[in-house]
Amino acid sequence: MSAVTETARTGATRPRGGLARSVRDSLVVAQRNLIRMARIPEMVVFGLVQPIMFVVLFSYVFGGAIQLPGQQGPIDPAQYRAFLMAGIFAQTVTFATAGAGAGIADDMHKGLIDRFRSLPMARGAVLTGRTLADLVQTALTLVVLAAVALIIGWRTHENLGKVLAGFGLLLLLGYAFSWIGALIGLSVRTPEAATSGGLIWLFPLTFISNAFVPSDSMPALLRHIAEWNPFSATVQAARDLFGNLPPGYPVPDAWPMQHPVLASVLWSVVIIAVFRTLAVRKYRSATA
Repeated sequence: MSAVTETARTGATRPRGGLARSVRDSLVVAQRNLIRMARIPEMVVFGLVQPIMFVVLFSYVFGGAIQLPGQQGPIDPAQYRAFLMAGIFAQTVTFATAGAGAGIADDMHKGLIDRFRSLPMARGAVLTGRTLADLVQTALTLVVLAAVALIIGWRTHENLGKVLAGFGLLLLLGYAFSWIGALIGLSVRTPEAATSGGLIWLFPLTFISNAFVPSDSMPALLRHIAEWNPFSATVQAARDLFGNLPPGYPVPDAWPMQHPVLASVLWSVVIIAVFRTLAVRKYRSATA
């Protein structure tokens, strides 16, 4: 039987162009994951609890104890809340990495990844669809978190375009880190290991940064790490675009802090390029 006859008999279609096929397959997988999330609403609810707790605890527990550089007179908790929120937003989008890794590890454990690999799908579509679905969930989380921040007194002081650009950089960073989570999820045997592996490196990354305290208060080595941390670049960029830098706040001399928007974009693009390549390569050979 000829290949043409076999194709006609099975109803298979000729593969479309590489890019079009990859986009189509990725959107199908993203839809599958979004439907799954909608059917398990506790996933979204629990994902909101932790960032809301961080907002409230850091604002009201530490807000009255931290003096920001350049701040004159008594400590002003409102200034610290403005300084804090970009860090909380960035922490929220990056902590979603652990959930992305756990989800992929769960699919691996159940054998779904092996089933997907047996289908005539574009390579990388399964992972791209998963990361896109996680991006949608992260965006919804940011909307709720921004509403909570407004309730406790956080305000932006720039035009709408800059504010939206700030949130766009945050989502870009979250999407970039989700590829790290994808690689972790493909590299471990259980969802529990993926969650642990996803958090171990996130805590030092987010706390050795300018998210919660100014980097100039750190020892020299940690200060340099914080100033060149991709997480710090996005936090600094978001503060600039939100208009949340306190009056008189001294910006560090490190290049990422002087050009935070460009540094944030470059870091995110590099992370996506590197870890997407590694994750797709791992996907081809990973076994449950």
